[in-house]
Amino acid sequence: MSTETEQEKYEKYYVPEQSIWPIVGAVGLFILAFGAGKFIQQSTETVNTGDAGWGFSVFLLGLAIMVFMVWSWWRDTIRESMSGLYSAQMDRSFRQGMLWFITSEVMFFAAFFGGLFYARTLIMPWLGGEGNNAMTHALLWPDFIPAWPMTETPSGETTTAMGAFGLPAINTAILLTSSWTLTIAHHALKEGNRNVLLNYTVITAALGIIFLGLQVLEYYHAYNDMGLTLGSGIYGSTFFMLTGFHGFHVTIGTIYLIVLSIRCSQGHFKPENHFAYEAGAWYWHFVDVVWLFLFIFVYIL
Repeated sequence: MSTETEQEKYEKYYVPEQSIWPIVGAVGLFILAFGAGKFIQQSTETVNTGDAGWGFSVFLLGLAIMVFMVWSWWRDTIRESMSGLYSAQMDRSFRQGMLWFITSEVMFFAAFFGGLFYARTLIMPWLGGEGNNAMTHALLWPDFIPAWPMTETPSGETTTAMGAFGLPAINTAILLTSSWTLTIAHHALKEGNRNVLLNYTVITAALGIIFLGLQVLEYYHAYNDMGLTLGSGIYGSTFFMLTGFHGFHVTIGTIYLIVLSIRCSQGHFKPENHFAYEAGAWYWHFVDVVWLFLFIFVYIL
């Protein structure tokens, strides 16, 4: 009967090799932010000429660098994982990192929801003369009626509120269904059923694409038929900021699901080792929960 040596009692600790991707990401992020700021500045300066200036080109360059960095870094991580270099210690590190990332995303959306609630519960009554603001209401906007959605701004601009039981309701059903299909796929992975795993992961990615397509259709309808734009007062700005950032997160999640589908087809995941897949499931379920809050507080209430 063999006895375990002192060295074998300790879990191996993997230290990755030196990588250029952090500095590439930092440079890309700087170029991205600089280009975005310059593009916004030039857009306000050249609004009548239609010339976006060179800021947008710099923004696209930074975006390209970031995409290249993420693709390359994840490629290296996949190779390390498939080579069996990672241990339980690395698995715990990945889990903690993903949990903190999702926590930061919760705070991100909490800030925008906080802005929405602040506008609805405090600013609107103040504009209507509530409390000690009667004189402000009488002098500035005596005809303003504080009602949400604010389809008429104090300056007299009008718009139309987006209804809940059309495309938004369909998209809600799509995201709820996608959570169900992803849960089936995740359980199939744990059970070693690769056919169900691949099929339902692909279905989930397809549902994400359908959601994004319908949101584009919703935005087109809002801009062209309803007069609801990003500049339509505080209602328009909060509507597009919340739904737009959520759509951006759905885009990231859908790309993630497509990558997971490719990896599933190549047999990368095992029932006992599949945190990359589990992390994608966490993120997708988080995005779905955010949409439920959006549907209730942006579309219904």
